[in-house]
Amino acid sequence: MSDEKPNHRRKRGIYLLPNLFTTGVLFGGFFAVLSAVDGRFEKAAIAIFVAMVMDGLDGRVARLTNTQTAFGGEYDSLSDMVAFGLAPGLVMYLWALQDMGRLGWLAAFVYVAGAALRLARFNTQLGVGDKRFFQGLPSPSAAAIVAGMVWLGVDHEIDAGAIAPLAAVLTALVGLAMVSNLRYHSFKQVDFRGRVPFFALVLIAVVAAVVVTEPPLVLFGLFLAYALSGPVLTFIGMRQRRAQRQGRP
Repeated sequence: MSDEKPNHRRKRGIYLLPNLFTTGVLFGGFFAVLSAVDGRFEKAAIAIFVAMVMDGLDGRVARLTNTQTAFGGEYDSLSDMVAFGLAPGLVMYLWALQDMGRLGWLAAFVYVAGAALRLARFNTQLGVGDKRFFQGLPSPSAAAIVAGMVWLGVDHEIDAGAIAPLAAVLTALVGLAMVSNLRYHSFKQVDFRGRVPFFALVLIAVVAAVVVTEPPLVLFGLFLAYALSGPVLTFIGMRQRRAQRQGRP
């Protein structure tokens, strides 16, 4: 009897370490909303980026420690919706879109709805399809574009009202990109535990140094470039499939 009770409790419990990182994702989104409401938009944008780091760690920690559970997957999706769906949309709305009236909240809602649909579709496609690619822009990358624009605008003291139309268009387009059929590299095939060339370490160091020099500009540019890579990658894939059907190499 004494041997069975610990096993029973273990099955009904949850793993602490990966869910701590997931809770960090949730808190990052929560803190971003509070900061935006108080008018501290730079802190709100940074909180979203911190949540992205936490989101990248929770899954890897769960896989490395063999603590993946259905509860963790559901908790991760709910936290992502707050941090990468609701929070960026609200931060952008309060920073630049609220004076646009209906168009402003409509653009923000398109983004939030796109994030919700993107996460729901991702959950239904687990274990299906090519793991090398994402279908639609991942919600953390979409959040980075929106938060990066806010951070860049605050850091360079740009008048949010002057660029409100541009912010609305970008926010809506990013939301639509999440529910599109565009293909994006997932980088899941990269083995971080294996050996890497020395040049790769040098490249990582250079990228880190560039990010530190101008974080908002570099991060916004990197994730915007990633978003634009989707249409290019999709077009290349379509041409390759068309060539194969026509019997050309």
